[in-house]
Amino acid sequence: MATDTGQGAATAPEIANLPFEKALEELEQIVKRLERGEVPLEESITIYERGEALKKHCEALLNAAENRIEKIRLDRAGKPQGTEPLDGE
Repeated sequence: MATDTGQGAATAPEIANLPFEKALEELEQIVKRLERGEVPLEESITIYERGEALKKHCEALLNAAENRIEKIRLDRAGKPQGTEPLDGE
């Protein structure tokens, strides 16, 4: 029943380095484990806290992606609204 999800407290830098897809996948695994109710109380608390950190990380990555996409929107004539590069350079 041991998996790498929830085994010990994860550090913020570890989560901060996860790509969106990996963080979301791990968050989904945590939710499934908690929903099944097969996790002891102490481990539930630990993986819930990791899930919260993963959720915040995913939200931050989505917000950053949304902000980058907004920079390339076109006006009604099909012309770029701004001159700022997509990556913000």
